[in-house]
Amino acid sequence: MSDDFKRVESHDCPMSTCAAPAGSPCRTVVHEHKRLGRGIELAMLAEELKASDVGLEFLTGELKGSHDPSGIVFTVLAAMSGMERECIRDRTLEGHESARKRGRTIGGAGVTDESMLSMALHLREQEMSLRDIAKRLVITTGTKKGQHPSPATVMRMLREHDEHTTAMETTG
Repeated sequence: MSDDFKRVESHDCPMSTCAAPAGSPCRTVVHEHKRLGRGIELAMLAEELKASDVGLEFLTGELKGSHDPSGIVFTVLAAMSGMERECIRDRTLEGHESARKRGRTIGGAGVTDESMLSMALHLREQEMSLRDIAKRLVITTGTKKGQHPSPATVMRMLREHDEHTTAMETTG
């Protein structure tokens, strides 16, 4: 650990959970750099640590060891993390697109059926909220059998029904 950080009594440490022994520098210990955050979050954290005179130590990974949170390592790390995030996002989107082209669906198994839709339509006609409709519906198949669908699932089911009905009316 660098001596650039002030030595503090453990009760004087600016980090509320610091257990540094008296006279030792206060530092934050992290398993690996990916656990800290990415991009701007990481830069903001570095500023907070530096303002509080708190050091940073990584236990594993390519940055294993102690670091000054305002140093060049942290700046490069923030930039690399942001680029990694974008790369992961791009690969995920490419994978989804590839799966769609092969006829695969993204997401979990469907939990709605025609009987659930008809019940949801009936309850919507009674001007019930999506939450209330979801509480009254029960999933009848699959691993979630016996559970209630989420309000988001009910909304999606009703929206798809409405879109399908509108499309049928305009073409027929």
